[in-house]
Amino acid sequence: MAQPDLDHLAQALREFAGGLLRSTRTDSLSRTAASTLSWLSREGAMRITTLAEREAVTQPAMTGLVQRLEAGGLVSRKADARDGRAALIDITPHGREVLERRRAAQDAIIIDRLAGLSPDELAAVEAALPALYNVTELHVV
Repeated sequence: MAQPDLDHLAQALREFAGGLLRSTRTDSLSRTAASTLSWLSREGAMRITTLAEREAVTQPAMTGLVQRLEAGGLVSRKADARDGRAALIDITPHGREVLERRRAAQDAIIIDRLAGLSPDELAAVEAALPALYNVTELHVV
């Protein structure tokens, strides 16, 4: 079996991911804002420094994002019981609702696109999922 062209695969996956992100944009939340809410939803309250590390942005950039999310009622701050000088950021019930609505809207777009595939194409997409999860290190099949 011939070796796959990794450069071609990398380009195709990059273009696929970018296209998927653009085509499923459903609201005014930035990708970083939605991802930040997702981290908080999955893992619970955390410090701004931790959120900045997870999103690969500067601490001042994350501080500004958290301030905007807080102003929109999507996150709240509370004192860190282990360090009174620090604050923990947590998703609010409204933030969870916004995140769930966004996910449902994105899923509906993707389902609509998948419905246009043949049974063989759907099987190929499903068969590729474990490898794609490994590429993104999600490991959640």
